[in-house]
Amino acid sequence: MEISQQLTEEFKLRPEHVENILTLLDEGNTIPFIARYRKEMTGAIDDQVLRALNDRYEYLKNLAKRKEEVANAITEQGKMTDEIQASIAAAQTMTEVEDVYRPFKQKKKTRASVAIEKGLQPLAEFILAQEGDPYAEAKKYIDEEKGIANADDAIKGAKDIIAEVISDNAELRKKLRALFENHGEMQVKMVKDDEKGTYAMYSDYSELVPEIKSHRILAVNRGEKEECLKVKLYFNPDIAKRVCIAKYIKSGGNVDCAKLIEESADDGYDRLVEPSIEREVRAILTDKASEQAIKMFEVNLRPLLLQPPVKGKVTLGLDPGYRTGCKVAIVDETGKVLDTSVIYPVPPKNDIEGSKKIIKALIEKHKVDIISIGNGTASKETEIFAAELIKEIDRDVSYAVVNEAGASVYSASPLAVEEFPDLDLTMRSAISIARRLQDPLAELIKIDPKSIGVGQYQHDMEKKRLDSVLGGVLEDCVNSVGVDLNTASVSLLKFVSGLNSGIAKNIVNYREQNGKFSTRAQLLKVSKLGAKAYEQCAGFLRIPDGDNIMDNTAVHPESYEKAEKLLELFGYTAKDVKDRKLSDLPDKIKEYGEDKVCAECGLDKATMKDIVNELIKPGRDIRDSLPQRKLRRDILGIEDLEVGMEVEGTVRNVIDFGAFIDIGVHQDGLVHISEITDRYIKHPSDVLKVGQQVKAVVISLDKAKQRIGLSLKQVKKQAN
Repeated sequence: MEISQQLTEEFKLRPEHVENILTLLDEGNTIPFIARYRKEMTGAIDDQVLRALNDRYEYLKNLAKRKEEVANAITEQGKMTDEIQASIAAAQTMTEVEDVYRPFKQKKKTRASVAIEKGLQPLAEFILAQEGDPYAEAKKYIDEEKGIANADDAIKGAKDIIAEVISDNAELRKKLRALFENHGEMQVKMVKDDEKGTYAMYSDYSELVPEIKSHRILAVNRGEKEECLKVKLYFNPDIAKRVCIAKYIKSGGNVDCAKLIEESADDGYDRLVEPSIEREVRAILTDKASEQAIKMFEVNLRPLLLQPPVKGKVTLGLDPGYRTGCKVAIVDETGKVLDTSVIYPVPPKNDIEGSKKIIKALIEKHKVDIISIGNGTASKETEIFAAELIKEIDRDVSYAVVNEAGASVYSASPLAVEEFPDLDLTMRSAISIARRLQDPLAELIKIDPKSIGVGQYQHDMEKKRLDSVLGGVLEDCVNSVGVDLNTASVSLLKFVSGLNSGIAKNIVNYREQNGKFSTRAQLLKVSKLGAKAYEQCAGFLRIPDGDNIMDNTAVHPESYEKAEKLLELFGYTAKDVKDRKLSDLPDKIKEYGEDKVCAECGLDKATMKDIVNELIKPGRDIRDSLPQRKLRRDILGIEDLEVGMEVEGTVRNVIDFGAFIDIGVHQDGLVHISEITDRYIKHPSDVLKVGQQVKAVVISLDKAKQRIGLSLKQVKKQAN
């Protein structure tokens, strides 16, 4: 089957759309560009479907390449047959291709290869044919020089060959893998446990393979790697051996030959097949679990990056700490650092009054609007300090606790050193905490996603695959929001469609040497930014105060003339766009006729609708329509909680077995998947996403261990 046809069937898309997508990808177009500006060619499928299709496309191309390599290798050995060629063509996975190639691979010295060197291959074939007395035939192979002293030696060598033949049978291996996957059992024993009792639940654990959840597979793998657990995949060997035997023993064949084949199958299964199949199935399970974990990371990361920014606020960032004090950084509305300091409002110094004096002076001096507090060490005490301070000042100031995961990683990074060479790394962390409240995307983009604190077992994942998926999320988020060409950092620009770190640096250098960009077209003057890169990036870069209002929209320069025709058609001007006087444009288009408008302006319907949406609200930020962050003026502690209390919170992390909710106390509460909703859900992500505002009921409290159990489904029951 052709790759395009296979993708058409798997993704249930129209053939012409798949052909167009593959052509666009092969021409070097990026996913964000294809998703946004080639909708008429793709059927307007979104970027996530495009990425999934692209991943599958790459796999199928690699599969086709490997099939060709295997076919050539077998042909060069002079062993290619129509049957083998058909098996290669029919293979659906890399594993199946390797199964076909297995008998023809150059092997290290094995018992079978030694027997073949002694000339016992024909005897093995005679036994497999089951058409005569094997012992009489074996006498013909006695040869003292070759180390075959008697018929039994010859039979033994032939059985070694047959065992390897059985082990190398592609059809048989596929069947056995399926049996292990569908009917096998994972058996786990504890060898030792760590001090935290991490693997206590796996001390004597077994579960059917098809029922094992992904996170348990990853937990067991980690325990095995740390030499705490011993893991075995078990499938009834008697059944497996019967499957092996049934493949080779003929009805009505020589009984002695059949018995020798059975003995060979027993040996081959125990020595060769079972260990190999177990490794393969473990690898398959790990791959599936890893993909699920990566998918979960992707699902969590996207809403985290797209959290609504708190715009136009002078922000005071607090990075809490005990002995070293609480670092203070104030940034203006654009994120520019205005001031820094250190206070000691928490133990051991407890200089609350001195700290209040410093913060009050800074708030007054810089007209601070909001305080951003990191949620790490000493966060609770710092939050109490901030809440008390707010009550003592006349200015309208509120605060928010932000997830500081990754702030320390950023503060010690080369990027942070380059950005703030004269500041201590702890002060850089306070700046990051302030900025990630102002614009989460612009700040979090600077940090390795694995350090952001959403997901599970991310450090156990295959790095290349994880980086690829997370890089795709970063790219999609940056391009869906758009980037201010005149203020964006290199770390943000490098994720814009068509750009990389080198070109991003060149853009910033050009801006520093020549002043602000006034038109998108000036990008073509940037070193190494050619026509193709310009085509890919231009629509995602914004110039708020540029010469052309369309440069502050997602309208692509290639469509400017068509957009201008659209405006002229209904008597609008660029000034009308700037003044946002196009709210009735959709109604006018509908009245005029969409098909007629498209024909006269040279547009397809999808592109026309996108252009209209952009012209109605130039400079719009898709994040502004999302639920805004809740700001606080007072505080709640775990000691204030009681079972049955209803609380409000924000989803911090979604995992396979539930979600962690920030309810305004230092410790996040856990809502188990069974407490999310009354209806059946496959996964918590079916209902919840990071950053989502929820109401919950406290259903369990362990104040000593700082554990909070929550329920979302009981909120409705209480209301009723």
